[in-house]
Amino acid sequence: MTPGETNFAADMFGLIAPVYDFLNHLLSFGQDYFWRRKAASYLDEYKNITLIDLATGTGDILTALLRRRNDIKRAVGLDISKEMLTVCRKKLNWLDFSDKVELICGDASRTPFEDNSFDAVTMAFGIRNMPDVPAVLKEIRRILKPAGKMLILEFAIPSNLFIRNIYLLYLKILLPLIAGLVSGDSRPYRYLGRSIESFYSPSEFLDCMIDAGFENAAVRPLSLGVACIYSAVKP
Repeated sequence: MTPGETNFAADMFGLIAPVYDFLNHLLSFGQDYFWRRKAASYLDEYKNITLIDLATGTGDILTALLRRRNDIKRAVGLDISKEMLTVCRKKLNWLDFSDKVELICGDASRTPFEDNSFDAVTMAFGIRNMPDVPAVLKEIRRILKPAGKMLILEFAIPSNLFIRNIYLLYLKILLPLIAGLVSGDSRPYRYLGRSIESFYSPSEFLDCMIDAGFENAAVRPLSLGVACIYSAVKP
């Protein structure tokens, strides 16, 4: 990210950090719980893993993984927003996971880690906010160990025309209206709708993963295609 893009992302998510979890659960009708649990299951084949969650936000993927298994040797959460990390730290303390996770404020496209550092890299609803998606994918590949897995959970636009039109209506009108009433500021959620609509299609994003040097790239649509789990392995 450039300094301006970094400040924009940090400021935007900082504004909604106190109500971020509540709005996610409300606006997804609780489906985000299922999506994260499903994503966490994709790492079951890896034992005694080291992992990093990029754009960790309030840490919901981290907590889903820590609840699912007790063999995580090292867990790191990285996010550009200090406010989000503050909420994440409180959540980890409340769940008694604070001693199991290292939290870092930083840029997902330029992490402070050495090559081949982690068995798994996860990211939930963050990749579409990155100004340079290919650079982030290459950074993920760099810090993954050989045979390590990248796991990305992201919103998508459904391919079914009827569902697509209803979903776009929800994104453009209902979502910012509800979010504005709850948080007092609809701007971040107007941005949310635009960012989902302008992001790569599932097939395009698979191509990006392959172009970044990953193998076994796959996508699993969820909830009629409004979200997808993307997975791939570093050769």
